[in-house]
Order: sequence, then C-alpha cells, then structure tokens
Amino acid sequence: MKYLAISILIAASASAQTPAPEVQQRLAAVKQAIAENHQRLQAYTWTESTELSLKGEVKRMDQKECHYGPDGKVVKVPITAPPEKKTPHGLKGRIVEKKVEEFKEYMDRFGSLISRYVPPNPADLQQAQKSGKATLDKAAGTLVFNDYVKSGDKVAFAFDPAARKLRTFSVNTYLDGPQDVVTVNARFSSLPDGTSYVDESVLTSASKQLKIKTTNFDYKK
Repeated sequence: MKYLAISILIAASASAQTPAPEVQQRLAAVKQAIAENHQRLQAYTWTESTELSLKGEVKRMDQKECHYGPDGKVVKVPITAPPEKKTPHGLKGRIVEKKVEEFKEYMDRFGSLISRYVPPNPADLQQAQKSGKATLDKAAGTLVFNDYVKSGDKVAFAFDPAARKLRTFSVNTYLDGPQDVVTVNARFSSLPDGTSYVDESVLTSASKQLKIKTTNFDYKK
C-alpha cells in the first residue's frame, strides 16, 4: 500500500508538470505570432505617444519616433522635448528635489519590473509551460501563466487562433509586496498587410496612483 501511494503521488506530480496538448499548441501559435510580427515590424517606423498621470493628473506627455536598429532593438528619438521645470529655492526646493529623486528611483524599479514581462520572452514562456504554470481558458481563448516571474503574479494572452493574431496581453504583478499592485494591459491592432502591433498599453501602480498610457500610430515602411 505504501509503494502504491508513492506511485500515485509520482504519477500525479508528472501529470501536473505535463501541459495538455491544447496548451502546447496554443503556446506554439503565440510564440510564432510574436516572432513573425517582430520580424515584420522591423520594416516600419512609427510614432509613440506617452502620457504619464499621477493621482489622476497628467504630469507629462511626449512623443518619439521609433524604429528597429541593427541589433533588433527599438530606437526611440524624441520628437517633443518635455518642458523644463524650475525648482524652488531654499527648503521648499530641497523638499521638491527629494520627492523628485524618490519618484525617479521608484520609476527605475517600476521599469525594471515591467521589463521582466514586456516584451514577452518566448524562452520564458516555454520554461513556464514546462513548469506546469500554463493553462488555457477555452471559453475566453486566453492562455494564462501563473507565478510567471513572482509568486502570485499572472500573465495572460488573448489569442485568435483563426486569424493567428494576439488581441490583448495583460500582466498582474507587484513591486515590493502584494499590496503594491502593478498591472499592464496592452491591446493589439493590425496594419493593412496583416502585421500586428501594440495599439495601446496602460501601465499602472496602485500604491503610487501612477498610470502610463502609451499609444503607437502612424506606421510607415
């Protein structure tokens, strides 16, 4: 009986680590779509517009012209320079400078966290699948990864298998603890030649009441 129980536990563990065939198929299609679109987008230039809001108030807006460089990474050239802000003198000025530095530090950490999720890394997706962290919501057509980077986080892809296109991509994670929720929600659209691109993405930090909205448009070959 003891050996039977051990055998059952081993079999259950192996089953939990083996993704269902439909999960493997959907992940393969998602990875292929990401790779194909990355290749196609390298022929384009486009405009990226970013709006940063803090506590519901827009603090900064800027635009950049974007294209892929020889190394396959996106090169961003500012189109509009942000207005120069004058820091008050004296004690008030020092307080403002301290808050600015604290905010910059948070933004650096915020950006570092997001870079672990965006853009999706096919190798990380494959590893998550092998670890049994991938599931498929058939009704919604969504591929879901739990505990992708951190324990308790969640990454989801809404994929149209007929059109072979990503529709949405979302991340729900946290910075220092579960109370410091960080989310990413991206929406995809298609160019006339069928190439998919991120039409709009919204990054939020609940604890800081921070929102960064980015839109991409004016794609040209």
